[in-house]
Amino acid sequence: MPREFVMPIVTVQQGPRSVELKRELVRQITDAFVDAYRIPAETVQVWIQEVPTDSWGTAGTLTADK
Repeated sequence: MPREFVMPIVTVQQGPRSVELKRELVRQITDAFVDAYRIPAETVQVWIQEVPTDSWGTAGTLTADK
C-alpha cells in the first residue's frame, strides 16, 4: 500500500492561555495524529487562534464580564 502523508492542519480557537499550556496542547494534538494516522510529526500543523475575553461570550454575557 502506498504511503501518502496527509498534512493535517488543526485549528484551535480559544481564550488566552500561557505558552506552557499551548506547548503541551500542541504536543498532545500532534501525538494524537501521529498515533491515529501513522504519519510523521513533521506533517502535523496546529494553529492556535486566541480570542481576547472581551471578544467572545456565552449565554449573552462577554467572557470578560464573568
